[in-house]
Amino acid sequence: MRLIRLLKRDLAKESTTWVKAGIISKSQAEQICDLYGANYDQNESSHVGYHVLIALGIIFIGLSLITLIGANWDDIPRAVRMGGLITSTGLVQLFGLFQYKKGKLNAATFTFFLGNILYGSSIILIAQIYHLGEHMPDGIFWWAMGSLPIALLIGSSWLTLFSSLLALTWFFLESNIGFYPSVFPLFFISALYLLIKNKQNVLLFLVTIGNIGIWLNYSLAFLWRDTRLLDFHPEHVFVSTALFIFIYGLSHFLYGFQNVKAKDYGSLLAVWSLRFGLVFMLVMSFEDPWRELINADWNHLISSSLIVLTLIAGSIALVIRSYRVQPLLAILGLFAVSFMGVVFLQWEYQLRFLQILFNLALVGMGIWLIVRGIHSGISHYFYLGVSTVLATAFLRYIDLIGNYIGGAVLFAFFAMILLGAAKYWKRHLNSETAL
Repeated sequence: MRLIRLLKRDLAKESTTWVKAGIISKSQAEQICDLYGANYDQNESSHVGYHVLIALGIIFIGLSLITLIGANWDDIPRAVRMGGLITSTGLVQLFGLFQYKKGKLNAATFTFFLGNILYGSSIILIAQIYHLGEHMPDGIFWWAMGSLPIALLIGSSWLTLFSSLLALTWFFLESNIGFYPSVFPLFFISALYLLIKNKQNVLLFLVTIGNIGIWLNYSLAFLWRDTRLLDFHPEHVFVSTALFIFIYGLSHFLYGFQNVKAKDYGSLLAVWSLRFGLVFMLVMSFEDPWRELINADWNHLISSSLIVLTLIAGSIALVIRSYRVQPLLAILGLFAVSFMGVVFLQWEYQLRFLQILFNLALVGMGIWLIVRGIHSGISHYFYLGVSTVLATAFLRYIDLIGNYIGGAVLFAFFAMILLGAAKYWKRHLNSETAL
């Protein structure tokens, strides 16, 4: 995805050069950039590093104000403290609204960001004035809730991200003391609305998808809990796996749209679901996780199975539209064998079988990624496949073999895979050259 963003930036720069040279008109350059989701005017805008420096500067301004007020806090009368907090927060927010109405979106965003920091500080300090500390997460909730309307009003993805991260902090604090944060979906639904309506924001998109997954798993923990405190169950492993399979299907579904933003989000989901899937398979290539799952008490099998079946059915429906059923069927086959072996058979000798199965799947995935990277010319897949093969070889040498002869055989096997991939790559390049 970073490579795609760099290519879009280069396209915008090149189109500016073409316009100056008189090759194409400005309207044609804008149409070309819009076709590929690039921003023709981005050369006139500030770079990301500039925005980061401004944001950090605003944070330190807020910290300096808080420190200055805190140093003289006890010497200031209560009414002055209260009025000063409300007045300063209100003035900063009004100034941000004034800048937004003048069309200065970036300046308004930074001003509202400073206003949100002052707003959160005011909540904390006012609670300290009136000794309002019975339920500490409420302060963070109202901070997040107060920041969200402004973000939606001006359509700022970064302010929405700020509100989403505050909401996630509140979610964890509220959940860990036994209370269900029922309002949390409001934040990721608002973020999804903004992602659909406005320009793409990769970080907000990833945080939103992560928030949805966290909310689903924690909701199941609340549904299945036996006491006031939360307890995660082995069913969460299979529900989370089914959720990643659904995300894989969603990535292909989004990539099937003609809209550039949907394609970029689909590519982003595909890359990250692949990365997390490989990490999960590396974890499950050891014997201990399988032993824990086999010996666990599956007390919520019916409800978790219904959720898993729903997610799998949804992933199949999404992938059928994109005509990429074969990879999904391989993933579902591996998932079904694992689920059946752990839940229904529960035999100790299965540990080695499931471990070997996942190691073979890792090797197969690595080879497939290498071949796909060679055919498509995408270096990310090629190097990810090589990394998968090397990581599998290293972990198996430590975990399973541990002696010189076995290690030599194992390394020779993986050397054959890598050398064979290199020879296949050379043959592919020669065939393309001949054409």
